[in-house]
Amino acid sequence: MKIIEYAGVLVASALVLVGGETLAETGVAAKIEHGEYRDWRLLGVSLRHDKNSVRAIVGNDAAIAAARAGKTKPWPDGTVIAKIKWDQRKHPNWEAATVPGAFTAAEAMVKDSRKYSNTGGWGFGIWEGKTLKMLDSDKSATCFACHSPMKDSGYVYTLSNLQ
Repeated sequence: MKIIEYAGVLVASALVLVGGETLAETGVAAKIEHGEYRDWRLLGVSLRHDKNSVRAIVGNDAAIAAARAGKTKPWPDGTVIAKIKWDQRKHPNWEAATVPGAFTAAEAMVKDSRKYSNTGGWGFGIWEGKTLKMLDSDKSATCFACHSPMKDSGYVYTLSNLQ
């Protein structure tokens, strides 16, 4: 039961922070290349103990549709998955809960089988403000090397709970 409570608090905290951050920064959600990740729906949540970080994994409409239909092996072209990362911290009023702390980055995987054929059909990028900057081939190769063990899962670590 504690795991379910923990996951619920984690997801709720991530969604509140994502939504609040959009309004605080812009007042209105501005659209960016590949869409506005802050408006996307949740695919999964992870807690990286090795990185002391909390992550919300969200997807564009193509990613959500593929996950719901169980068509992720391979993920379809047009899929964009964003990983929104925060440092982890203890909840100030609930010591047993770990919640997002300071925002650290928003990263992306963009599925385009032709354009990114050298990296399993995935391009890798990071948002700088409202612009998604795709990584060069050397940096993408480093990302892909980490994702290669997940070949049988479409090179994606996220365990979707949408099916």
